[in-house]
Amino acid sequence: MSRLLQALHPIAVTAWSGGLWIVGYLVAPLLFAAVPDRALAGTLAGRMFHGIAWVGIVCGTYLLLYELLSFGAYALRRPVFWFAFLMFVLTLILQFWLQPFIASLRAAGAPIDALAAPGRHFGFWHGASSTLYLIESLLALGLVLKSRA
Repeated sequence: MSRLLQALHPIAVTAWSGGLWIVGYLVAPLLFAAVPDRALAGTLAGRMFHGIAWVGIVCGTYLLLYELLSFGAYALRRPVFWFAFLMFVLTLILQFWLQPFIASLRAAGAPIDALAAPGRHFGFWHGASSTLYLIESLLALGLVLKSRA
């Protein structure tokens, strides 16, 4: 494996994991604290989550291919592969299914509170999205720790 591809590995891990943590747990909360218009803050946060999802898609694709090309079938026994794989799957679910669904609910003026029509309220699905993002962020911690080993 070329030195360039080896050098890109820790960069991809850092960009993806660090981006998840910075956007989700620093920038988005600061936006909602600083911007009085919650709809505007939500729109801006959504764009950042969209951006970091694309970072995840690029970095995840690279990391999975790197693992498979470097280790062959043995990659399937490596925790780094599985952390990256699960993060990648969650990124795809959030980016291409859950976030568009939430956006459609928001555009349709769906109720925000959790007591509204079950399964069709913004708050429930936003909470589900946040939970999946938290799981992805925790997997990123495992990715960082196992990538160093």
